Amino acid sequence: MACNASTCQSNCYKNEEAEIKEPISGDEGRMFCGECFRSNLYGKFRLAITSHAMITPTDNVLVAFSGGPSSRVALQFVHEMQHKSLKNFNASRDRSLLVFGVGVAFIDETSISPLLSHNIDRAIQDIRSIVSNLAPPIKQLHVVPIENIYSGDRTDRLKNLLDAVSDTTGKEDLLLHIRMLSLQKLASENGYNRIVLGLCTSRIACHVITATVKGQGYSLPADIQYVDARWEIPVVLPLRDCLAQELNMLCRLDGLKTVELLKGPCSGINGLVSSFVRLLQEENPSRECTIVRTAGKLTPFHFNRIPENNDFIIPLATRRRQKRYNLKPNESISSESFCPICNSPLNKSDSLRLSNLGSCQTSFDSLGTACCSSCRFQILPNDPSSMEHFYSLLPQPLVARAKHSSYDNLSLLREQIQDCLLSDNEDES
Repeated sequence: MACNASTCQSNCYKNEEAEIKEPISGDEGRMFCGECFRSNLYGKFRLAITSHAMITPTDNVLVAFSGGPSSRVALQFVHEMQHKSLKNFNASRDRSLLVFGVGVAFIDETSISPLLSHNIDRAIQDIRSIVSNLAPPIKQLHVVPIENIYSGDRTDRLKNLLDAVSDTTGKEDLLLHIRMLSLQKLASENGYNRIVLGLCTSRIACHVITATVKGQGYSLPADIQYVDARWEIPVVLPLRDCLAQELNMLCRLDGLKTVELLKGPCSGINGLVSSFVRLLQEENPSRECTIVRTAGKLTPFHFNRIPENNDFIIPLATRRRQKRYNLKPNESISSESFCPICNSPLNKSDSLRLSNLGSCQTSFDSLGTACCSSCRFQILPNDPSSMEHFYSLLPQPLVARAKHSSYDNLSLLREQIQDCLLSDNEDES
């Protein structure tokens, strides 16, 4: 609801001096005063958290921080939730109210992006200052070089891997996947059980269109939900209902310090779509919301919710809210096969290639067969003779997932044709 004389929480519409101030435009063109604008934005964040059981008192949360406005607001709001939980803990007589833990992760990509090396030391210093000021409670900051995904000769292998991808869009997508693997590795090694990303409506709207252009329509519902538990450490998007414009405005209003990092422009499909969506938003402030709301009607996958075995730690009020908003996905839409590179669920046409896995003699042959169509066309080398070299450059988590995927795919294929197989007794007769 927009801010007006009857709904304004700060009574600014009753203050003649405050009425002179220019109102702030929120989502879909609604107008707010400064205090109501912030309250509305935090309310959307809080509703996403509670409705989808993203954070519970026993959790240990890792916030992915890039330095931009979206991740800065995500970090600020998570801190405010944690600080409130700490106050409740201190106020309780028996100290029985638990306080969830928070850590912050910054992935250092200077080894593969020369533009970042000019100001990275100052940027990391600013990030340390931002995190240290968000206390109490104290939050641990993890600054992790992206090449740490490797265990041996790290920098050269990652550079060579990215250089082996000729498609510009494929290179950007592969880097995105490696970034997620780095966050997963960090979270797993340090005892975190949630990863918070600052993805907002604007970024998700761009992804909806890019995924459609790349032929990833089947896996699209998996990427745009509030919760993504297909990973070892579930990923949550509490800012899914917030626009980038709103987050930028909040950073200016509250004086939230951000960190500007020099990065090269996206020149592939991702950059073109981002420019296109930005033009649409300038013409009509509700376009990004409309895109995400339309895509949100797609049925999510079974892993787009916090796993059932965690229900005992989800507050009763949250479970009731989940039932009220009918957030349970269609359990019939389930895929046990995932692309070993991007971890997208495979559609039927991709699954048909699983029958060829039995004829694959090498691991790198099975990688090409097990991947989704988008990764095959944009990331994997076109020349089959280059596949072995490409496979040798992959980080160990991707190699392990490729082998695991091949095994799971064969098991799934056997289940699908089980009725057509002869038993041992039938074979002897």
